[in-house]
Amino acid sequence: MPKVWDRPFLRKHHHHQKRRSLVFSTMFSNASSNSEGASSPEEEQTVHVERRLPNGDFYTGEWWGGWPHGTGKYLWVDGCMYEGQWRRGRATGRGKFLWPSGATYEGEFSHGFMEGFGTYTSCSDDTYWGNWSQNLKHGHGKKSFPTGDYYDGEWVYGFQEGYGKYVWKNGNDYSGEWKAGAFHGQGVLIWANGNRYEGGWKDGLPNGNGTFKWADGSTYVGCWSMENGVFQQEGAYYPSADSNLPTTRDPESYFTTGRSEFEVCPGDVLSVMPSSKKLWSRGHSKSVISFANFDDDLDAEVCPVTPMMRWPPSEIKRQGETISKDHRNYELMLNLQLGIRHAVGKQSAATSLDLKPSAFDPKEKFWTRFPPEGSKRTPPHQSIEFRWKDYCPMVFMTLRKLFKVDPGDYMLSICGDEALRELSSPGKSGSFFYLTNDDKYMIKTMKKSEVKVLLKMLPAYYNHVRAFENTLVTKFFGLHCVKLVGATQRKVRFVIMGNLFCCEYPIHRRFDLKGSSHGRTTDKPETEIDETTTLKDLDLNFIFRLQKSWFQEFFRQVERDSDFLEQERIMDYSLLVGVHFLPDNDTEKRSNGAPLSEDSDLTRWSTIKLGINMPAKVEEIVRRAGTESPLIGEPAGEFHDVILYFGIIDILQDYDISKKLEHAYKSMQYDPTSISAVDPKLYSKRFCEFIFRVFTEEV
Repeated sequence: MPKVWDRPFLRKHHHHQKRRSLVFSTMFSNASSNSEGASSPEEEQTVHVERRLPNGDFYTGEWWGGWPHGTGKYLWVDGCMYEGQWRRGRATGRGKFLWPSGATYEGEFSHGFMEGFGTYTSCSDDTYWGNWSQNLKHGHGKKSFPTGDYYDGEWVYGFQEGYGKYVWKNGNDYSGEWKAGAFHGQGVLIWANGNRYEGGWKDGLPNGNGTFKWADGSTYVGCWSMENGVFQQEGAYYPSADSNLPTTRDPESYFTTGRSEFEVCPGDVLSVMPSSKKLWSRGHSKSVISFANFDDDLDAEVCPVTPMMRWPPSEIKRQGETISKDHRNYELMLNLQLGIRHAVGKQSAATSLDLKPSAFDPKEKFWTRFPPEGSKRTPPHQSIEFRWKDYCPMVFMTLRKLFKVDPGDYMLSICGDEALRELSSPGKSGSFFYLTNDDKYMIKTMKKSEVKVLLKMLPAYYNHVRAFENTLVTKFFGLHCVKLVGATQRKVRFVIMGNLFCCEYPIHRRFDLKGSSHGRTTDKPETEIDETTTLKDLDLNFIFRLQKSWFQEFFRQVERDSDFLEQERIMDYSLLVGVHFLPDNDTEKRSNGAPLSEDSDLTRWSTIKLGINMPAKVEEIVRRAGTESPLIGEPAGEFHDVILYFGIIDILQDYDISKKLEHAYKSMQYDPTSISAVDPKLYSKRFCEFIFRVFTEEV
């Protein structure tokens, strides 16, 4: 049985980090040697540098801690230029971006994106003044078009949406509601000749009840609709008192043959986004969001001293393979990102947590076509054509609000310039897992049966997570499907979940705990076990001791969550636990009342909640040889301070016919209580009993 953690491991880990810091300090710093490694960026001075880079790019400006930081200018060989404020290699603050075409943006930036208030002027002189988010018009803004048209109103991720007023050069104007760049909702269109229509709109045409009024006072009250691609109207005409007017009149021609008089100008499309521009580094390019260090051997004029260079330390290796352009799933990643941007961008913010039963209808799903050349509702893209489906969009939008997920941050994490990472191998179910570059979200491909389970349990799941803020069950943020067209004709269903291990502290050990023993050990040899290895019940060689108040809350919540899963006929779930071991010297300081080191400063634990940033102790145990019980052993009296992260995962397996057959088959070969595939009631009971032996109250 591999010993998954011991004191030599921890000493070896910290010795390796210290030795590596010394090497980098020697290689990249002119400062005197320090036994704890290179000096921190905070100890360095801001300096001014001017550099002509080997690929022809040019940078001049302030430099601090190995990054452009302060004010600086970067000029690309293709003619693009950014001049403004930087923070750690990212365009952040006030700045100006110029395109080779002559287009300009001047305003606020954040993490390399146009973000905040700014002014964009295209090469054809159409201008937008207003708010931006992730390079897209978002919020209130005013836009003048090269045609002479003008819009003043609300925008949502690049499209007019909300309330706004559009004035055409010919004198016509519309005031009212918009959606996805078209009249949608209630609004008034007034022609320059005095005619007007007031009523409902959909996709730029009258829809529902409305009134058309001619300049002479005559009116037509009717109902409009689009049926099978044909514009329909039905209503009654009421002439004014003037006897010279015709007795019958029809306004249809104003909306069909005369529609060109109130078409909305599409404006220009940015060919290159500022956040997509690459900054040179030796060997390869990196994005603005992760500016690389320049080497000392480049020609440079530096004042007053050469800034110290350093590689960013990498204490824990990152999981997964970056999905680059030649990756087999590159097209799928692009489709996913385009779909998410479309799905989240078109939605209005949830205003209430109360949902109608119809929102949970499994038939509440919407298909959208994404042709490469773009469409009225979708942008052009460089991927293959695909179709996109959103399941129960209102429910998941409200769940994101409930979980306090900012829509802009959500899109930036999933749809930003950084690629997703694919985990090295599919899970036991055959699903593939992807991580966002910032580690906040995990994306899992799903079988059709799992989608059905989630949709079936969605009403109960929503009520449960709303009722219990500290629930440990997986947080779901979206359920989608990509259908590839053409020769492949395959569907890929996936769910977006929170990543439990997106945390401040590196995870040294991770465990997947079920409470069963059959097959519940890692198949890796001890020499291959590292911080990314998921260990199981029989690999665990210590118990977790929580402070009294936290243990009581933990006990209550595990019971609530397991009861909920039992009621939904779910089994085979796990408690995933991540452990960060504090250095031994911090353990001694805590016991002596001394302050902790900077790396383990308890002031960083301001976000402590159940399962997140939880300070605890672990006590080592000694196993009895020759047993296969999940937790058989005697406490060894060896304690270590840790920080814990944990949650209940894999909650989409119901006790269906396949699991019943698996239970019957394995029960003939093994102890029925030792296998995972058991009735949900028994599974819940066994799970709780085991977890409450692994987690105990600190004494």
